[in-house]
Amino acid sequence: MTTLADLAELVRAPAALSVPGDVIAGAAAAGALSPRTPALAGASVLLYWAGMAANDWADRRLDAEERPERPIPSGRVTPAAAVGLAAGLTAAGVGLAAAVGGRRAAALAVPLAATIWGYDLLAKNTAAGPAVMAACRGLDVLLGASGGRMTRALPAAATVAAHTWTVTALSRREVTGADATLPMRTLAGTALVAASAAVAVPRRAALHTANHTGATDRAPTVDGAGVRAGRRRSATIAAVLPAVLAGWYAARYGAAQAEVVRDPSAGRVRAAVGAGITGLPALQGALTARGGAGLLGVAVAAAAPLGRRLARKVSPT
Repeated sequence: MTTLADLAELVRAPAALSVPGDVIAGAAAAGALSPRTPALAGASVLLYWAGMAANDWADRRLDAEERPERPIPSGRVTPAAAVGLAAGLTAAGVGLAAAVGGRRAAALAVPLAATIWGYDLLAKNTAAGPAVMAACRGLDVLLGASGGRMTRALPAAATVAAHTWTVTALSRREVTGADATLPMRTLAGTALVAASAAVAVPRRAALHTANHTGATDRAPTVDGAGVRAGRRRSATIAAVLPAVLAGWYAARYGAAQAEVVRDPSAGRVRAAVGAGITGLPALQGALTARGGAGLLGVAVAAAAPLGRRLARKVSPT
C-alpha cells in the first residue's frame, strides 16, 4: 500500500523549499509583493511537485535499471498513481494561480505547466534539456511578478534560469559521472550567477526631492541629521545584503562543484546537484534583497540550511 512517505519521496517534497523563493524574488523585483504572493508561491510548489511525479513516471523504465530504489520501480507507487498525481497537482497549481492572480498569472502558469511536462516527456534527454528546465524556473520567477511590472523581474528570472541550467547540466551525469570539464563550466556559470545577484539595484528614496528642496535642507536639525544618517545606514545594508547572500550561495554550491572537478564520480556529481537544489534559496534571498525586501530575503535564504537537513531524509534528486 502506498504511504504518504512514498508520495513525499516521489515528489521530492523537501526540495520544494527551493521553489517559493522564485515567486518571492520575482514579486520583489516587480514591486508586486502582496497578500497574494504566498498563494502564488503555493501554486508554484504544486507545479514543482507535479513535475517531479511526472519525471519519475516518464523515467520508470530507466529507473528500473539505474535507480530501482525509487518509489515506482520498487513497487511502492504504481505508474498510474504517479501520473494521476502529476495531472492532479498540475490542475491544482494552474487553478490556484488563476484564482489568486487572475488572467496575468494564468497566462504564465499555463506555459509554465506545459514547459514542465515538455521537459519530462520530451526534452529531458536531449541537448535542449537544460535550457528547457531553465525556462521553467525563469517562468516561475515571472509568475511572482505577474501582479507588477514584469520587465523589472527579467534580470532575476534570467539569474535563476542560469543557475538552473548549471544544476540540470550536472544532473545528466548523476549516474555515470562526468569529465572534469563539465563542472568547470558550471562552476564558471555559478560565479557569474552569484556576481549578477550580488549587485544591488539603485533605488531612489521616496523623499529624494524633499531632501534637496524642502525646509530640512534649508535649516538642518539634529533630528534631520539623525534621519539622514539612518537612511545612509539602511542604504549601506541594502547594498551589502545581496552580496552577502550571493556569496553564501556561491560558497556552498561552488565548493560542491569544485569537489566534482577534483573527483568527477557519480556520487560527487549527485552531491553537487543536491547542493545546487538546496542552496538555491540563498540565491533567491539575494535577489529578493536586491529588489528592496531585505528582511524577506533573509527569510527566504533561511530555507537553504533547512533544505540541507531535510535532504538527508528524502533525496532532492
